[in-house]
Amino acid sequence: MRWDSQQVRVDDGALPGLERIGLVRSVRTPQFEGITFHEVLCKSALNKVPRASALPFQYTVNGYRGCSHACRYCFARPTHEYLEFNCGNDFDTQVVVKTNIVDVLRRELSRPSWRRDTVALGTNTDPYQRAEGRYALMPGIINALTESGTPLSILTKGTLLRRDLPLIAEASAHVPVSVSVSLAVGDPELHKQVEPGTPSPQARLALIAAIREAGLDCHVMVAPVLPYLTDSVEHLDSLLGQIAAAGANGVTVFGLHLRGSTRGWFMSWLGQIHPQLVGKYRELYRRGAYLPASYRNELRARAAPLIASHGLRGTSRRSEPVTAREATDTAAPTLF
Repeated sequence: MRWDSQQVRVDDGALPGLERIGLVRSVRTPQFEGITFHEVLCKSALNKVPRASALPFQYTVNGYRGCSHACRYCFARPTHEYLEFNCGNDFDTQVVVKTNIVDVLRRELSRPSWRRDTVALGTNTDPYQRAEGRYALMPGIINALTESGTPLSILTKGTLLRRDLPLIAEASAHVPVSVSVSLAVGDPELHKQVEPGTPSPQARLALIAAIREAGLDCHVMVAPVLPYLTDSVEHLDSLLGQIAAAGANGVTVFGLHLRGSTRGWFMSWLGQIHPQLVGKYRELYRRGAYLPASYRNELRARAAPLIASHGLRGTSRRSEPVTAREATDTAAPTLF
């Protein structure tokens, strides 16, 4: 492989967390400056979701851990600590790649015990983050699920999904397929601050249009809504209007939650960029990771008429066909 000359030697035991999950090698390349890819051999591909989560699927598949999207609020950041990385810059730049995931998935799907439950893609880190452009895990994953007769859902912020639209459209002719795009920040400057590694809002609006042109429905996760930054009527109205104009079928809206070490990472960013809001956030989240019921009710009352006015379909948590990564927690706030 042409990356061999870029390999990072790890035989000194400096990464015991990675060694525990089957590290093969660590690689850097000029095409992905600042990012190290840790190639591992996974033992399983299907992850079972606890029944208590009340989510519309029982299994997930995640080809990557860590995410170059670098969203300040990403709920999955604490999962990197299991690998003995930190939840901040390491999560953004130390990306674990399960290089054998397609073979393992095919083996698991071929078992007589497999009941063809819906499998969700994009519940932890984005399956169409930049690494996918190099490793191309998703076509094999989609094919494996389709050939086994397994329904699937995809959630992404990554415009790389365009590459696979013909494959996804073909899959939808054989199994139930749902596609969702995450787009919660319409302001270009705020987007650069809070989601620095993601495609622009305009690029994601174009992705929504491309999904619809491919003959697929497209749901949009307007989440997480950031208190005092993206929760105004003006911001929501403008964003929902653009989402509707792009052809989306429906939306789900819910507010930010800050679990575990994600809270400290996000609050550090907030203190640097929007210090005037630190006190307000501390008050909102003083009782834990989730927004108080009063705020959630206010957000619901604000968003619902806007959703209706733009002709979009709103959904609740229990009826939503495509989940958000943020919704994988059992105590997630109410969805629309």
